[in-house]
Amino acid sequence: MALDEKLVESIVRSILDGPSGSQESAGGLPEIPVGVSARHIHLNRTHMDILFGPGSELTPIKELMGGQYAAQEQVTIIGPSLRPIEKVRVLGPLRKATQIEISRTDTFVLKVKPPVRPSGQIEGSAGLTIVGPKGVVRVDQGCIIANRHIHMSPADAQLYGVKDGDMVTCMAKGERETQWFGVQIRVDPSFTLEMHIDTDDANAVGFFGKPCVTIIK
Repeated sequence: MALDEKLVESIVRSILDGPSGSQESAGGLPEIPVGVSARHIHLNRTHMDILFGPGSELTPIKELMGGQYAAQEQVTIIGPSLRPIEKVRVLGPLRKATQIEISRTDTFVLKVKPPVRPSGQIEGSAGLTIVGPKGVVRVDQGCIIANRHIHMSPADAQLYGVKDGDMVTCMAKGERETQWFGVQIRVDPSFTLEMHIDTDDANAVGFFGKPCVTIIK
């Protein structure tokens, strides 16, 4: 018996679309774009002077959200393994405390054990040696693996029904679809809607192009 052509077409379309065919979160909310962060470093004034020379200033090359920017300046980081990771991008502006954000994969090269933390929470974190063109700095703490988080404006937070500091679960759609638990919501008027993950997370899911996630609870 011949199958109904419309039924076949419907089945094929559902297979091709799969679970990632939707462009909305639960409740009809828009999907959230994802930004993938490579390893980078934030410097304080003292360490900037040592690494790049007294009175040196960062050279912005790309604007980021929240008044931050990627700078032209780069450093090398070294851990107990003595195997360097070069060309680590400096982000500006300068901060009160130096902070290095790396991936879990980087820890295997450096042989350090940084905690997974929100940005800015560096108390008791791992130490590293930082090498710049003008000098070397050893920090006893400051190296972390940044937690997964979503930047939102107050209007975004109201739309999604969340507030600053909330933890949510997200569905990540890629070649290997997965769920991420404990994703922190960060709300500030200067923020643009975007989830931030590191390269390990992006590679694990198989993200490419313009990836998005959905908040499922």
